[in-house]
Amino acid sequence: MSLKHYLQFTDLNADEYAYLFERAALIKKKFKAYEKHQPLADRTLAMIFEKASTRTRVSFEAGMYQLGGSVVHLTTGDSQLGRAEPIEDSARVISRMVDLVMIRTYEQTKIERFAEYSRVPVINGLTNEFHPCQIMADIFTFIEHRGSIRGKTVAWVGDGNNMANTWLQAAELLGFTVHVSTPGGYEVNQAVAGVSSACYQVFEDPMQACAGADLVTTDVWTSMGYEAENEARKKAFADWCVDADMMRAAKPDALFMHCLPAHRGEEVEAEVIDGPQSVVWDEAENRLHVQKALMEYLLLGRL
Repeated sequence: MSLKHYLQFTDLNADEYAYLFERAALIKKKFKAYEKHQPLADRTLAMIFEKASTRTRVSFEAGMYQLGGSVVHLTTGDSQLGRAEPIEDSARVISRMVDLVMIRTYEQTKIERFAEYSRVPVINGLTNEFHPCQIMADIFTFIEHRGSIRGKTVAWVGDGNNMANTWLQAAELLGFTVHVSTPGGYEVNQAVAGVSSACYQVFEDPMQACAGADLVTTDVWTSMGYEAENEARKKAFADWCVDADMMRAAKPDALFMHCLPAHRGEEVEAEVIDGPQSVVWDEAENRLHVQKALMEYLLLGRL
């Protein structure tokens, strides 16, 4: 199988996602039944973190062990990455010693430079611009609860960040629509997402964005790396808290998602994230299953 990286959602096509969602369902079923599934025995995943992580680390590390492989965990504090050694040289060395690399970092250009010189698949565990593994888990969660996402409407309420960018890429690729509502100055950058305007609509009023939505989703107001803007963002985003009124504006069976960690009373009210329409815990768990399917596919192809 030719070398394939997963640096943003558009690195795979709709047919590949259909396969991965089916494969993730099978892998999850085996996991729940305590059946071993170890196609990556004797393979090694290197995880490189420049940003702090809970779900990304646990899901990739546990997932690789469950697939029969092993894991090497690196941060910029205990490796040469980000110090004197060029990223290109780190990529050349690390990729000669492992079978797969997952990187969680800041600029997308950094992971792209690493991938260019890597001999093994590289996975984006999060960058400032994109978060493809999370959106893959979100869509898989939607499919589990409501079936195909094609033709549906997703309301994005909050920051025009890496999650929003990736939702737009997914919408264009998989045939659904995103209603985007952000405060002024925090809009989605269409050029970064690399999509046409046909896959999304912009609403100044978040309530209008939620009207008739099949899924309402949001993220923290201040992402990692933007902490200096926290107070200004709290003021700007005050009207972009997903509350019960917004959920009532959506379809009666609409789901609520959040990639976590969440700040109750800021980007979402407790009654929403802890309420009956919330699927955030399924969403978090599904990072494990879709990433196992992804790692298996990047190394072995279709099975």
